[in-house]
Amino acid sequence: MAKTQSNGRAGVGRGGQPAAVSVLGGNSRQLLAEFQAVRSQTHALAAKLSAEDQMVQSCPEASPVKWHQAHTTWFFETFVLRDFLPDYKPFNADFHWLFNSYYNSLGQIIPEKKLRSSFSRPSLDEIVGFRAHVDRAIEKLLHGEPQEEALRRIVLGINHEQQHQELAYTDIKHAFFTNPLHPNYKAGSWEDTTEAAPLSFRFIEGGLVEIGYALEANNPLDFCFDNETPRHKTYIQPYELADRLISCREYLEFMRDNGYTRVELWLSEGWEKVQTEGWQAPLYWRRDVSDETGYQVFTLQGSVGLSRLLDTPVCHVSMFEADAYARWRRLRLPTEAEWECAASSVPLAGNLLESARLHPVAPQQRSGMQQLVGDCWEWTASAYTGYPGYKPLPGALGEYNGKFMSSQMVLRGGSCVTPANHIRATYRNFFHPATRWQFSGIRVAK
Repeated sequence: MAKTQSNGRAGVGRGGQPAAVSVLGGNSRQLLAEFQAVRSQTHALAAKLSAEDQMVQSCPEASPVKWHQAHTTWFFETFVLRDFLPDYKPFNADFHWLFNSYYNSLGQIIPEKKLRSSFSRPSLDEIVGFRAHVDRAIEKLLHGEPQEEALRRIVLGINHEQQHQELAYTDIKHAFFTNPLHPNYKAGSWEDTTEAAPLSFRFIEGGLVEIGYALEANNPLDFCFDNETPRHKTYIQPYELADRLISCREYLEFMRDNGYTRVELWLSEGWEKVQTEGWQAPLYWRRDVSDETGYQVFTLQGSVGLSRLLDTPVCHVSMFEADAYARWRRLRLPTEAEWECAASSVPLAGNLLESARLHPVAPQQRSGMQQLVGDCWEWTASAYTGYPGYKPLPGALGEYNGKFMSSQMVLRGGSCVTPANHIRATYRNFFHPATRWQFSGIRVAK
């Protein structure tokens, strides 16, 4: 998963010969502070989990938290230290292939992702030692005179680790949901009684607009992922965009109107999923007559009666469910260009990881465009493909985003477990349209 405008971060490398840049001492200090902060955040995330928790892989899409910690460390060792620290000695030679996720150009990888849960060895203590070993080496590199390309790759690694932090939250949520004890990741209570205002729409004139990120080629503190480039012109017809995300209350109305049994609302593949998977509600909604709605919702803070969450955004729905809901309301999902056009003109603030809620919340205002950032990733009607003129990164890093441009749909906006300095209006996330274990929600357009 491809995850503020310029956040003062270094950029992704664009090829060519790296040059020594001793004048970038200030950038190295800033980058070291950011590196340490992100690595500490991963440590804090894992600290709430036992070694047994970190072994669990509850579905093929997920990975154990122990693996997330190892793979993000592997990334720095493989793409930074092996190339830019001459005296670097790998922590364990087997880790080079053991924690390779999908970079086929680097050689051997574990063929079945679902086997990651069988990695009882190396132990968690060894993974923690691996992280410390690599941290010390990155700090040594940044205390010297690192080449500009090294800085660019470190900042890519920082953003890569933030993506895996978000994945770790979604993966442990699914793991705890499949545990019959339904444990909490975090203690908490639901006291938000904010009532969502009726859904309204903002008219946007459209026309010839520019989307995508304009990366400053000569600024090593600028960053975006390669799939956000190049910035380019596209034409948008006038449209209207909902001023907030669809709430659980509104989605429950769709369910009560037999939305999951009306074939005319569903794309063909979506209808097949409804039948084969037995979908009757969003993921994590469970039947429970003790709540007046008839449902409990599982969250990272444990199970909560749906009646206490009715005005919060519905989440953990697939693109097929989002599309069916939109059709039910005689509306549609926005394209990613429409979404970005709207998001480019509003402050990018919302319920992100730093709020520590770890779940979507009700809109905090009664009017205006809201929730474009945070709460839930928003499904769009756009297939994930390259922009006109798109070029993947050179070498093995070219497998980071470009190779996945098939059979996936774009999501925008971040979620309640996305770090705040990781999101921007141009950020393109992508998943298969049947994906539900992510914090994914619905915004409609017309």
